[in-house]
Amino acid sequence: MKIGEEPEGVTIRPDGRVVYVTSEGDGAVFAIDTQTNKMLRRIPVGPRPRSIGFLPDGSRAYVSLENDGAIAVIDARQHRFLRRIELEGKGNTPKPRPMGIAVHPDGSMVYVTTGSFSHLFFLDPAKNAIVTSFEVGQRPWGVALLPDGKTAYTANGPSNDVSVIDLATRTVVKKIAAGQRPWGVVVVGR
Repeated sequence: MKIGEEPEGVTIRPDGRVVYVTSEGDGAVFAIDTQTNKMLRRIPVGPRPRSIGFLPDGSRAYVSLENDGAIAVIDARQHRFLRRIELEGKGNTPKPRPMGIAVHPDGSMVYVTTGSFSHLFFLDPAKNAIVTSFEVGQRPWGVALLPDGKTAYTANGPSNDVSVIDLATRTVVKKIAAGQRPWGVVVVGR
């Protein structure tokens, strides 16, 4: 089975029955059945899809589209593209380039890092709309949340650190040195 060109992100739907793989070269997401290893569908989403985040109930997936400055929303049960959500900068700033995605454990918010735009965006999945954004670090890429949903971490490549973010107050409370150019962050344990 060929999964397109330049695969980037791989994420398993919460029920474990389907895996989504983004393909930068195809501008698509591939849905694969984990039991049979057969491709269920190729879902065109737009140029350079990166990361994928599923709502906890597995009903929708959110995919960052780096080159379009947008988020693709997918019906993760029918494996169909639903809509795009545009990310907007302020004033004369460049268009945000979404990279990492993390979903709040209760499904109430989707968090999106924006690389060179330096912001973390908050997307309300009930409205499929951006609520707010704020600067979190130099070129944040990867993002992860603690299981309680109170704290997020972003990997900030050029500044060689990880931002610790209080999600309730929407502030960076600390930066942790992380070696050379961290691009990803994972939270392990419960």
